[in-house]
Amino acid sequence: MKGEFGSISRKGFEGRFGYGMRSRSQRVVEDCSVTVVDALRQSCWANMPSELLRDVLMRIEESECSWPQRKNVVACAGVCRSWREIMKEIVRNLEVSGKMTFPISLKQPGPRNTLIQCFIKRNRGNQTYHLYLNLSQASNDDGKFLLAARRCRRPTYTDYIISLNADDVSKGSNNYIGKLRSNFLGTKFTIYDAQPPNSEAKVTKSRSTRIVGMRQVSPKVPAGNYPVAHISYELNVLGSRGPRRMQCIMDSIPTSAIEPEGVAPTQTEFLPGNFDSFPSLPFFRSKSTRTDSFRSGPLLTPKDEMLVLKNKAPRWHEQLQCWCLNFNGRVTVASVKNFQLVASLENGAGGQEQENVILQFGKVGKDIFTMDYQYPISAFQAFAICLSSFDTKIACE
Repeated sequence: MKGEFGSISRKGFEGRFGYGMRSRSQRVVEDCSVTVVDALRQSCWANMPSELLRDVLMRIEESECSWPQRKNVVACAGVCRSWREIMKEIVRNLEVSGKMTFPISLKQPGPRNTLIQCFIKRNRGNQTYHLYLNLSQASNDDGKFLLAARRCRRPTYTDYIISLNADDVSKGSNNYIGKLRSNFLGTKFTIYDAQPPNSEAKVTKSRSTRIVGMRQVSPKVPAGNYPVAHISYELNVLGSRGPRRMQCIMDSIPTSAIEPEGVAPTQTEFLPGNFDSFPSLPFFRSKSTRTDSFRSGPLLTPKDEMLVLKNKAPRWHEQLQCWCLNFNGRVTVASVKNFQLVASLENGAGGQEQENVILQFGKVGKDIFTMDYQYPISAFQAFAICLSSFDTKIACE
């Protein structure tokens, strides 16, 4: 565990300063610490046979299927390195298991054919947005916190900074995972990921190093703004009434991902440097910079087409005299912000569309909105897309 937290080893310390130069009290304190470490190594948990330990952890993972009980799985992964490695093998990614466990689940595609139900709370006073996982289908009052975003208005654009920590929402933080940027009119948006969605992603700004949380990141660690999606809203120059028309081009997801055997990029761990000084997430601290952190199927080639999502066309209800979409009870308040996104089978707004809803967003109360998503997009991407609906769009309404 000493090596995991990046401590200077005893041997390295002696080699630099010499054992004889330390006082007797220092040697006594160190000898006591070594005795404690030896005692821990000889404990029943450390000496448990690996097969038995794996069986115990598998039973815990299978029994704790939902939050808040799922926190026990996270606690097991934080015990020590050996427990962490076993839990990394046992816990499957979100697409396969359908269970959110570690923070990296927020960067992984959702399960196939099953919507993960979440909700967003908006705070108009400080311009923040909090994403929660629904713990109960009957209420949006309580949930498991997932992500936070803060709106930052600039003279020519608007940024939505997205963070893992509701109390630390800034681009220079170790909790920063990406952002959404809009143009001046609020009609075009770009989603940026703080780490590459695949091993060949290109950063928009090339810098040899950057400062993250007052720590300098090595040039070997890719860090920056990686565009993963572009969102555009159709201009309403004639002022016609009706819902907004939007289109999302997923730069890192191929069109083939929505096929039965299709594959979407899946991040398996956060890059080193994101959480080096974040002790509450020991599962993600790693000294390796291997490219399997952005594992998943074939990368996009020039021949591959990017996945295009478009809002599902609503129907006009004569009796209610309004545009209607079937949200299956998840949306209860009419709003111009409500939408459902489906995959377009052809590039462009005029292409055909599928009936399978990949993302739906709608209002259920004052400053409370539901957000349900599934494969092939992640919670981070879905949250960023929904944030674009909050931005003012004078030219689209």
